[in-house]
Amino acid sequence: MKWAALIAWIATAGGGFVMLAIWLRNGGHKDQTQPGQRIRPPMIFGHFGLAAAGLVVWIIYVAADTEALAWVALAALVPVALLGFAMLAIWIQRRQGATAPATSATSGGTLDTTGGEPAEQRFPVPVVVGHGLLAVTTLVLVLLTAAGVGD
Repeated sequence: MKWAALIAWIATAGGGFVMLAIWLRNGGHKDQTQPGQRIRPPMIFGHFGLAAAGLVVWIIYVAADTEALAWVALAALVPVALLGFAMLAIWIQRRQGATAPATSATSGGTLDTTGGEPAEQRFPVPVVVGHGLLAVTTLVLVLLTAAGVGD
């Protein structure tokens, strides 16, 4: 089961990397001063950092098979999950409140179709859903492994 958790965690991280890249590419890290609810850098980087640290601990656990490390990795996943749910709530709230994109001429003569939307609104729905489902799967597998189920 520890290997299944590792595979699920790596797959989850893949979806997370895709969303982080989209967020950065669309200026999410520059949106700190914009009004309204949006995913701010401390939230997304905290989520990413804790998830990456937990994954490193899990890899060490898989290699060393030290039970305490499984519990440490699980403990790291709790704030990761809470931050993830908070970001999901912001994403859903903004998505439900979104109207048709506003179009206005920019100084270059092209149309701005973003309507001032936060960078995270560019996340593809399948990636968000897949990341979330894999994250829940990872959390459950890590919990079961730490509890000794399936040994």
